[in-house]
Amino acid sequence: MGTALVYHEDMTATRLLWDDPECEIECPERLTAALDGLRQRGLEERCLCLSACEASEEELGLVHSPEYIALVQKTQTLDKEELHALSKQYDAVYFHPDTFHCARLAAGAALQLVDAVLTGAVHNGLALVRPPGHHSQRAAANGFCVFNNVALAAKHAKQKYGLQSVLYFSWHRYEHGSFWPFLPESDADAVGQGQGQGFTVNLPWNQVGMGNADYLAAFLHVLLPLAFEFDPELVLVSAGFDSAIGDPEGQMQATPECFAHLTQLLQVLAGGRICAVLEGGYHLESLAQSVCMMVQTLLGDPTPPLLGLMVPCQSALESIQSVQTAQTPYWTSLQQNVAPVLSSSTHSPEERSLRLLGESPTCAVAEDSLSTLLDQLCLRPAPPICTAVASTVPGAALCLPPGVLHQEGSVLREETEAWARLHKSRFQDEDLATLGKILCLLDGIMDGQIRNAIATTTALATAATLDVLIQRCLARRAQRVLCVALGQLDRPLDLADDGYDSLAYTSQLCMDR
Repeated sequence: MGTALVYHEDMTATRLLWDDPECEIECPERLTAALDGLRQRGLEERCLCLSACEASEEELGLVHSPEYIALVQKTQTLDKEELHALSKQYDAVYFHPDTFHCARLAAGAALQLVDAVLTGAVHNGLALVRPPGHHSQRAAANGFCVFNNVALAAKHAKQKYGLQSVLYFSWHRYEHGSFWPFLPESDADAVGQGQGQGFTVNLPWNQVGMGNADYLAAFLHVLLPLAFEFDPELVLVSAGFDSAIGDPEGQMQATPECFAHLTQLLQVLAGGRICAVLEGGYHLESLAQSVCMMVQTLLGDPTPPLLGLMVPCQSALESIQSVQTAQTPYWTSLQQNVAPVLSSSTHSPEERSLRLLGESPTCAVAEDSLSTLLDQLCLRPAPPICTAVASTVPGAALCLPPGVLHQEGSVLREETEAWARLHKSRFQDEDLATLGKILCLLDGIMDGQIRNAIATTTALATAATLDVLIQRCLARRAQRVLCVALGQLDRPLDLADDGYDSLAYTSQLCMDR
């Protein structure tokens, strides 16, 4: 299975026929720039290319009213003045004689992509379409959008393949309601109605200039916790790149590389079944580069590094906090009184099915650990100690923030020496003292008394210490251990490669300092 690219050149036909500074940015060059970028990087030829087909009127009726579909169909026969008059009845919309054909192709491309992914023809894919769809309503065009492509895809997946609930997540420029479309239901406290309460998640950005750190923070602290708990069967992405750097509409600062990381994070959901559908993005170079980064990641290429300071701004943190507050009543993963842990019986070696996503060990481990979270979740009180630090350098003075425990405890010297026996040449006396303290911290974590811990060791003893810690985890019936190494690290030679014989699936992520 690979990655699908669904496209049709006819979707470049519709264009603005009169002067309108607001609408002129939605132009055919958006598609040609993105497609040219894919071709120049050799990405198009690596995809399964599917020619988009028009959605039927019956399929459009899954979301839109018959009267609205008929109105858009009528635009095929209108002259320029009539099209202009009709367009002015809507907000930031223009019609063209080819609008109905292009919009049906865009909707049909989204449905084809869902079919390709859910039938197993491909693993994931991108529908490269215009006009976009995410602003359109049941009986009205809105914000460059004619038919709601992703909403149609969701309805199609539910109707044809029996998928159940839908979780809707949106982040958008909001500026406390002062930015278009000025909707109070776009604020964080709009969480859905009736049985859908908690299934609408709005993350409003209240200032422009949000960057990589802000978007990643939103993913890690809102979207992914909810998504893991929701446990989707399919991920539909309204792939709008107006949050990309240089875009005149969004005025945000997310780099193309950021979209690669966001895409990779999504790949741990739904077994990697992702259907991305192009929405906004009006800076042609930034759009093209961002689309390429997304497709590269869907194909399984490594993600490029993110440069610069990775610290979210205060406004982003406030928005994230407001969403967490609004959504906490509906989601266990956001409730602070309990910590989700996998039970000791979770994922026995004979039961688990490890699906590698694009040869990415990061995604493979995360997907294997978390894809069945709802079925395997058990709850226990949060550890009384959040963070503990072991001072392993003699005479070192530690200035620790409030709430961080400075732990001096150690396991018995004899026990430490017994664990270190296999790596005797790597451990000097001071290394043994360090190992004893680290083993004590590890026991605290596995006993549920400590959530996380920090310690240091000498370069000579690092790999040996890692091996001892893994073996101790296994001795305490841990089933998988994820090891993340910053910098170069000699991997313990006797650690099994397949993740089954030793019951430890170890991933080493190396980054140059």
